Amino acid sequence: MTEFRSPVYNVIAVPLSKIRANAYNPNVVAPPEMKLLELSIWEDGYTSPCVCYYDAEHDTYELVDGYHRYLVMKTSERICEREHGMLPVVVIDKDISNRMASTIRHNRARGTHSIELMTNIVAELKQAGMSDAWIMKNIGMDRDELLRLKQISGLAALFADKDFSVPDNAFGTAPGRGLQNKKVFHE
Repeated sequence: MTEFRSPVYNVIAVPLSKIRANAYNPNVVAPPEMKLLELSIWEDGYTSPCVCYYDAEHDTYELVDGYHRYLVMKTSERICEREHGMLPVVVIDKDISNRMASTIRHNRARGTHSIELMTNIVAELKQAGMSDAWIMKNIGMDRDELLRLKQISGLAALFADKDFSVPDNAFGTAPGRGLQNKKVFHE
């Protein structure tokens, strides 16, 4: 068995032109915090590498974590020049569902997320076949939070793995009268 080695021990400098953002990051940073991040990188340098997945087919690096650090280099001429257009990166090799989960773990450890984008990620993970238990474990959600995001999305498919039935005497109605077409949600 090979001993695990954390990616941080293998930081590489990657040209900005080979980095691309992922399509699923729900993290949002307000303009004042972006200015602060640019100042922090200017004053302290890059103190934490971006996390990427290497796409060999396209010879590009897809961001998993560090989008805003990447954006600072992309938009700050002084930082890009000082860093010679090279972004510090560590590479992880995970499938798309696990990359999404990794993005969420990185972000949630630091701050808050856009509800709309979090809802989209939950929908994508459900459509990819991930169970509620997998999502809760890998993204750090509790059952109530996951349920709220599924409810917000309004997508019936997100509830596809739940048992729906009409219990006898639901809402005090006698069996066979009045609720034949009503469904009741059971956890």
